[in-house]
Amino acid sequence: MKGRKNTDLINAGKQTITTVAGSAFFDSALSFGMIRAGKVDLTVLGAMEVNDRGDIANWKIPGKMVKGMGGAMDLVASAKNIIVAMQHVNKAGESKLLKECSLPITGIGCVKKVVTELGVFNINENGFELIEIAPNVTVEDIKAKTEGRLIISDKLITMVLLSVY
Repeated sequence: MKGRKNTDLINAGKQTITTVAGSAFFDSALSFGMIRAGKVDLTVLGAMEVNDRGDIANWKIPGKMVKGMGGAMDLVASAKNIIVAMQHVNKAGESKLLKECSLPITGIGCVKKVVTELGVFNINENGFELIEIAPNVTVEDIKAKTEGRLIISDKLITMVLLSVY
């Protein structure tokens, strides 16, 4: 039935999901086989921290109980293009786009792009390059909330926000 959750289907975040026409899914053994064989060209991950050299920390906060590291380490070691989608600051209002990660590293120099609610950033030899800015956000807002090296692109554009139902 359209829009009805199937309690037998969950995603990687352990959320009940609904499928739509054309959906496909498979077990984790096949998923990890594809990842480890280098068959994944692009992955989008969440992160707790990313530094301006493309290192990612997304699996453990020291002193907190962890059920497992999940598949992030496999993804960052095998995917050809890694994009991080995350909040720009943590609950304390501190930048998550850093000079140095303070949490255990998941992957070194692997992140190519970061997307936050404030903007889109390519990561290159000069740090975080702001290439798209969210509507009603200023460059000064982003500078104030970014600890890592920040470069503003000469071709900076405004992000196009889409509504997703």
